[in-house]
Amino acid sequence: MSAPPRASYGPPFVEPPASRHARLVCDAFDAYQARFRVITRRAQRRFEQRNWHELRSDATERLTLYRQVVDHIEADTRHHLGDRLYSKDLWRQIRNAYSKLTRDKKDAELAETFYNSLTRRIFNTVGVDPQIEFVTTDITGPHRPPDRPVSVGFSDLPTTDAFLDAILEDYAFNAPYAHREVDIRRAAQFIDDRLRRRGLSDPIDAINLARPVFYRGIGAYLVGSITIGETKVPFTLAFHHDDDGVVIDAVLLREDDVSILFSFARTYFLVDTRHPHSLVHFLKDILPRKRIAELYISIGYNKHGKTELYRDLLHHFQHTDDQFERAAGQRGMVMTVFTMPSYDMVFKLIKDTFDYPKSTTRSEVKERYHLVFKHDRAGRLVDAQEFEHLRLNERLFQDELEDELLDIAGNIVHHDGDRVTIDHCYVERRVTPLDVYIRENGFERSRNALTDYGNAIKDLARTNIFPGDLLLKNFGVTRHGRVVFYDYDELGFVTDYNFRSKPQAKSYMDELSADAWFYVGPDDVFPEEFRVTMGVSDELMEAFEEVHGDLFTAEFWNDVQSRIENGALIPILPYPPSERLPHRRTVTPGKQTADLMKQ
Repeated sequence: MSAPPRASYGPPFVEPPASRHARLVCDAFDAYQARFRVITRRAQRRFEQRNWHELRSDATERLTLYRQVVDHIEADTRHHLGDRLYSKDLWRQIRNAYSKLTRDKKDAELAETFYNSLTRRIFNTVGVDPQIEFVTTDITGPHRPPDRPVSVGFSDLPTTDAFLDAILEDYAFNAPYAHREVDIRRAAQFIDDRLRRRGLSDPIDAINLARPVFYRGIGAYLVGSITIGETKVPFTLAFHHDDDGVVIDAVLLREDDVSILFSFARTYFLVDTRHPHSLVHFLKDILPRKRIAELYISIGYNKHGKTELYRDLLHHFQHTDDQFERAAGQRGMVMTVFTMPSYDMVFKLIKDTFDYPKSTTRSEVKERYHLVFKHDRAGRLVDAQEFEHLRLNERLFQDELEDELLDIAGNIVHHDGDRVTIDHCYVERRVTPLDVYIRENGFERSRNALTDYGNAIKDLARTNIFPGDLLLKNFGVTRHGRVVFYDYDELGFVTDYNFRSKPQAKSYMDELSADAWFYVGPDDVFPEEFRVTMGVSDELMEAFEEVHGDLFTAEFWNDVQSRIENGALIPILPYPPSERLPHRRTVTPGKQTADLMKQ
């Protein structure tokens, strides 16, 4: 009997190159997201164990992760595609295959940004190339809904105390509360009192909170809203972990205070979510004045935040008759800055040559911006998004501004037909330069701004940052009235300087001499000279010295230096003292926890 015929299955399947490489990029993105979440999830344990040094290390590690993963997939791409690396036809196919792989992901929008990071590395794209990258998103329908809601709702409870009791029960830390019942009672009293002041005396109907906890510094935050009738009020509970357990430190019930918590001058939160799109839109409902871009950045997805910002600015430029103009304030020695009246961002370009006496270099300036990116910004250092190869319509530029940019930054600014290409720039939130603010405002506002200028210098010092140049023109005032620092070309670490008091002159001739009568090293700083750089009226200076006179002493700086060198982290509250529970206002976080943070 003859054997039955053998089945024929055809030739073995060979995956097309485009599909294979799209899958490779998708796998790299998934690996990035998995590692991102592993680092992020550590935050809860760090908070519970009060391991603040490791929490800060985790934050820095997560910031550097994206570049590491993109570096790796770029190398793999160059290896696998070989002589077809620059084939636009192949990359169109890869893009389409990648879109099919990722469009139903929970984080599809982040996957598109990741892909763009790769293609822009490969092609060094000037402007945008819709053939091979996601200029607009391919996500046409609603985002994939979360497996479970991104928020938790509490309702049908008789009192504010009962709401807080349910919340603390639901959001239990693996660490004891120090005074649970007392905190609930005091926080409830604080909330009821603040709501009554706003004319909201009816009982709370509901509280809705983001499901994940937001961690940063020594704080853990529950973020959401309170509903009373038709009124919705922002609501944030701030927790600290003190010597004897977890405590409620503050309650934020004003949009401005929650907005400052999510400020562009703050370090990114560590918050664990599988659905960043849903979480961002939950936050947008609480903070309607925040850009979507800024909210993505605040939860650690700064690359996608930059994508959202780029799309936002392109949309604005397409629908405005405004033109760019030189930003308010004194001209910079290192950077040139322009803005658009109807768009609250500034564009900062490094000049070809720097004005005397600046001796830094372009690469050193970029290194300092990168330092700010990685460092604790303490609510005082403006976050900057770095853009390369921006291609903008020439009609957006005033003729005088375009000529100036070509003259002083011609190495990175190019005119091509009806387009202006900028090879490299930083985009930051626009603020009012402090010197301009003081010039345009009366004594009371100027005094308040100068007081916060002193607070800003001290906050930066406590995170080991010395601005280098304390001129008022290098600081700005936000719409919330907070003072921030934005000029980084001389920024350094407090611990790298030698803060000294000026030696007493030996003679009258010494005092008259234009040169120092004593040796001055390259890293020597004489704080008493800061007065000269401020350039304010005697009346304002007197008011400033009443609050911040210690800034003019070497003792202040040497004390901060010593504490940092001894391993202390000095916490900085991201909200006003008035929003702390009354019994917590006498607790100074720096004094209370500095010794606990010496690991």
